[in-house]
Amino acid sequence: MSEATVRLEPSWMARIGDYLQRPDMQALASFLRDEIRHGKHVYPPGPEIFSAFAHTPFDAVRVVILGQDPYHGAGQAHGLCFSVRPAMRVPPSLNNIFKEVERDLGLPRPDHGCLMPWADRGVLLLNSVLTVEEGRAGAHQGKGWEGFTDAAIDALNREREGLVFLLWGAHAQRKGQLIDRNRHCVLTSVHPSPLSAHRGFLGCGHFSETNRYLESCGLASIDWSLPPRSLLPAAVANAG
Repeated sequence: MSEATVRLEPSWMARIGDYLQRPDMQALASFLRDEIRHGKHVYPPGPEIFSAFAHTPFDAVRVVILGQDPYHGAGQAHGLCFSVRPAMRVPPSLNNIFKEVERDLGLPRPDHGCLMPWADRGVLLLNSVLTVEEGRAGAHQGKGWEGFTDAAIDALNREREGLVFLLWGAHAQRKGQLIDRNRHCVLTSVHPSPLSAHRGFLGCGHFSETNRYLESCGLASIDWSLPPRSLLPAAVANAG
């Protein structure tokens, strides 16, 4: 991967762009090219792999939600963890996230699953692994993405203060080892998957707790509401 071919938002490029030149990232780029050359479908599309960084520049980050890897169904993933294109059916884990937002804050569930407005308000929606093969969840784990996303978390931990990290599930919580709890707020829970959400995610209150922490630091709270699909920008609402 090179700066010439990777569309990484400038504030992030300044901090983690050098990581893209590492041998393991070059090997990852070669792997992805070979997968596509052999006819495999890789999600999200290339221009959207770094969408989380594009929508939430480094200095705009107030909250970080960590996912595992992108959705592996056609047309779902667009570079933001847990989010799908507006035309797609809301996946079960995201449906549970919306249930908890509704329970915690009294906000109505949206008629779509696009979390882009959250990203644009300072919620970094970052997967640990940024690509996946169609129909094979976790297919690109261990190929090099984990070190790159570790570098992003490490940069936030070192250069920023008063961030909220929402770590849902064991996979996300392993990233928590990179975070200084004296500088940031770390909230943990089981994953919102239907297999585990009833064991603590539903009822966790993380959305209101996030806002209380931000306000205690003298920062603006997050607006966790989502507009109906009809009010999304046309280019977003018609995607997928």
